[in-house]
Amino acid sequence: MASPAVMNNYGARSTTLVRGDGCYLWDDQQRRYLDALAGIAVCGLGHSHPEVAAAIADQAGTLLHCSNYFNIPKQEQLADKLQALSGMSNMVFGNSGAEANEAAIKLARLHGHRNGIANPTVVVANQSFHGRTLATLSATGNPKVHAGFEPLVSGFCRVAYNDIAAIEAAAAANPDICAVMVEPIQGEGGIRVPDKDYLQKIRALCDSHDWLMICDEIQTGNGRTGRYFAYQHSAILPDVVTTAKGLGNGMPIGVCLVAGRADGLMQPGSHGTTFGGNPLACAAALATINVIERDQLAARAAELGLYFASAFCEQIGSHPAVKEIRGVGLMIGIELHRDCGELFQWALEAGVVLNVTAGNTIRLLPALTMSNAQADQVIAAVIALIDQHHAQTAQAD
Repeated sequence: MASPAVMNNYGARSTTLVRGDGCYLWDDQQRRYLDALAGIAVCGLGHSHPEVAAAIADQAGTLLHCSNYFNIPKQEQLADKLQALSGMSNMVFGNSGAEANEAAIKLARLHGHRNGIANPTVVVANQSFHGRTLATLSATGNPKVHAGFEPLVSGFCRVAYNDIAAIEAAAAANPDICAVMVEPIQGEGGIRVPDKDYLQKIRALCDSHDWLMICDEIQTGNGRTGRYFAYQHSAILPDVVTTAKGLGNGMPIGVCLVAGRADGLMQPGSHGTTFGGNPLACAAALATINVIERDQLAARAAELGLYFASAFCEQIGSHPAVKEIRGVGLMIGIELHRDCGELFQWALEAGVVLNVTAGNTIRLLPALTMSNAQADQVIAAVIALIDQHHAQTAQAD
């Protein structure tokens, strides 16, 4: 029973998790679950990774926090590492994906004002998700996220995802556009994978109009799609990249990286944070990245993603309940013809953690360290759940 002292913004929760190890979780009844969600793409190395745990413990016993009034060696080491991995110029740290995206929106407005635009406008996509703060929920292309929080923050223009013509039409109609903010793959929107040249075409449009290209890689970054960042599949360099989730393997940390037109927009006093980039968070992120690189986990994500995709396409590609199977690396979505939110609880009862997004899409975001044998268990469980759901809905008809 949840404590009444905790606000009920997540609704009823029936399971209490108390321990994790690798791809497994245990509840307070000592029931074990195979985790195919990784804390929503957070624990890319699995739970309780010994090298991350050791880095956190060592840093906590040395210097847990200091303000950004001082040089922070671990922050500088992490920035150097991310600069090398991304090809970006420099970055500012925060505590979450929403904060990283707030920084990106501020950069867009700075760029717009620098170009003499009084009301800078950022193009965003329908079905996108950029966060829960007022600015990032306003950028999000989902009316459900907006409900009750109006008036929204102004300065956003929404267009269809994976539709370059829609961005071109927006450009023709609105001279105040200063940036395009896009997820390389829409996660919360249902694992929506755009055309292969989508990001390249956005890059070209931004270049022709002197806009910032902002890639929201909160979920797609840190090896999940088979490259360290998903934009690297398209051989382009954005002006702004944001990431969080898998960066600290569970330790809250976010980062907004800049290059090109965005480099130099932030000046002393224009942005800041109390906790962002502190020694503890940066120690965890450094340890996480070191393991991703050493163990070649981005390549492993690509390999295991193909394993999942092949199995699902072969076994349920023509299933009457299945509308489409989508994914890149270890971002996998199985869209059903009917809403299937109840599958979250059904999966728990079957000993598997997954979730349902966009109402009717089973979303799998397993750890990059998951074995093929564990993947086989997830595949079997998901297929059984789809069969069960189809049988029940057919009976109801």
